[in-house]
Amino acid sequence: MTDTAPEPKRDAPPAIAGVLAPPPLIYLGFLAIGLILEFFVVRTQGLDMPASLRWTVVAVLGLAGLAAIAAAVLRFRRAGTPAPPWLPTTAFVVEGIYRFTRNPMYLGMTLIYCAIAIAADAPVVFWMLIPLAVTIHYSVILREERYMAGKFGAAYIDYTNTVPRWL
Repeated sequence: MTDTAPEPKRDAPPAIAGVLAPPPLIYLGFLAIGLILEFFVVRTQGLDMPASLRWTVVAVLGLAGLAAIAAAVLRFRRAGTPAPPWLPTTAFVVEGIYRFTRNPMYLGMTLIYCAIAIAADAPVVFWMLIPLAVTIHYSVILREERYMAGKFGAAYIDYTNTVPRWL
């Protein structure tokens, strides 16, 4: 009889990504905090943009954000996998907008967030973009990436080495 250690148990990949909260709620939370600070606490002088430029930028950012989200959701539907990160992923999507960015939905939400900040003429909302980006990065994106790497292995790792997170 030999004294050998049992083989270590390999942990199965988690069933879901385990994000902190639904990303749209994280964006809305930071937006609400920024607007409350802007209008009830800090009261800045605004962005000092001519109205025609301001609304043009709002339209461009808002439409670009909606287009990015719609393109991503469409690709998820075609692949037969749910878009919400709190549901199990059933397919690895690399086509369409996913050839250019690994996170088109978060990119889209960020563009819409910026459009709302400009529409509200609220610089403090832009200040909140830094802690928002840090929160999304650490509590959503990195968790999703670990989940996807565990589920799809080398194919996903190769993808992360060729396609940027944002742009």
